Amino acid sequence: MSNNQYLVIGATGKTGKRVTDRLRAARKTVKAASRSGNVIFDWNDKSSWPDVLRNVKAMYVTYFPDLAMPGAQDDIRTLCEIARQQKVSHITLLSGRGESEALACERIVASSGMSWTVVRASWFMQNFTEGLFAQFLLDGSVALPVGDVKEPFVDIDDIADIAFDSLLNDKHKNKLCEVTGPELLSFSDVVEAFNQAYHRKAAFHQVSPSLFSENLTRIGVDENAIAMLHYLLTEVLDGRNANLADGVQQALGRAPTSFKTFLQKNRHVFV
Repeated sequence: MSNNQYLVIGATGKTGKRVTDRLRAARKTVKAASRSGNVIFDWNDKSSWPDVLRNVKAMYVTYFPDLAMPGAQDDIRTLCEIARQQKVSHITLLSGRGESEALACERIVASSGMSWTVVRASWFMQNFTEGLFAQFLLDGSVALPVGDVKEPFVDIDDIADIAFDSLLNDKHKNKLCEVTGPELLSFSDVVEAFNQAYHRKAAFHQVSPSLFSENLTRIGVDENAIAMLHYLLTEVLDGRNANLADGVQQALGRAPTSFKTFLQKNRHVFV
């Protein structure tokens, strides 16, 4: 059998499920791989990787929990080596802005011998509708260890459109696509936009990193997830990413989705 399948690693994740849906809508043969499901892929079990990568033409890769984690570089390097052995032609990697460890993984992909696309993304807007922060908003109190630093939050649907197109369209080959939303917003700005959109009275509070971790521990959040959020909120979110990029415009020929539009299309989450 020739390599004619499209692999999505992390197919149940925020971006992975959207890329999978787009591929299926385009009538492509998809291997939707995750830690549970018909195609099992576990970053901690490399023994199954050759079989998962067999007959794959191109793949979209999201790393769990984050490319900043110890071991990510070795995992990405091994994945690329096996993919090359299996004659995979192309890899699209989801990366993060402002993370030196993620940059190292990007370099591994770029030197893999396959064609590649890196989608380097800012914070997801969907973190406020599909993650822990959504519950904070519903509860009326968003308490985070951040101040007035601004972030160009990006809509995951924009990311998925680019990732999907990169698997099918040669114009994205061997390119870095840095994606952000069209505006810089603080977390306080986000809460205010939420209040205006849905006529709510949620409040934003800056708390210490230790109190933030204690609060998450109390509600049963996994310690690894707490460590990741602590890293992202106290180290990466220090202003280094407080600038806009034009990746969405360059890749898709349109403006990125605004936060106001994002809130409008996600009314079903809160109303």
